Amino acid sequence: MLIKMNKKFYIAYGSNLSVEQMAIRAPDAELAGTATLKDMRLIFKTHATVEPCENCEVPCLVWRISEHDERNLDNYENWPKYYIKKFLEINIKPFEDNSPSFKANAMIYIMTDGRSISQPSKEYYKTIEACYEKFNFNKNILYKALKSSII
Repeated sequence: MLIKMNKKFYIAYGSNLSVEQMAIRAPDAELAGTATLKDMRLIFKTHATVEPCENCEVPCLVWRISEHDERNLDNYENWPKYYIKKFLEINIKPFEDNSPSFKANAMIYIMTDGRSISQPSKEYYKTIEACYEKFNFNKNILYKALKSSII
């Protein structure tokens, strides 16, 4: 008997861009495509988060995750103390060249209020930078976030 798992869309913009790390954190996860968070900016408060910013954008990966994956990610992201969950409507561009983009609601972790901008560790930043290179994301967005975190 084949059991089909219900999966939801999950937006990754930080270390969960890493296919290798997601294989450990969320073993049922499957890449659905890419998306761009419009009117949001990437910032570091030791770890990555996004916040509203007119005319800014953040590239991201969209994963399909199981309930088990979500529980693992909740633990990893220290939900709801460090990150909270929100749902955004996004336009997903599948990796297949001929597949059309489509709109979907997706879950995203956003850091809780009250944390100050601060520089990420070199290892954490390098993980994200490697993913920006792998997925051809605009690295200027990442560089700007790092630059604004250095006080």
